[in-house]
Amino acid sequence: MDITGAPLGLPGAEAVLKLRALTSNGHFNAYWAYHLQQEYHRIHTSSYRDGIIPAPA
Repeated sequence: MDITGAPLGLPGAEAVLKLRALTSNGHFNAYWAYHLQQEYHRIHTSSYRDGIIPAPA
């Protein structure tokens, strides 16, 4: 995130700008915890009926 003028498209530049803002205002850790929770839900929980993941054997 420290490279100024990197060859990014508009979506990439916006993503870096948002991450820089989160870092500078001290909200990055809360954002990252939320992001990981959403990814877990999207990848794992949504794959099982009623969102319940079976316990390992």
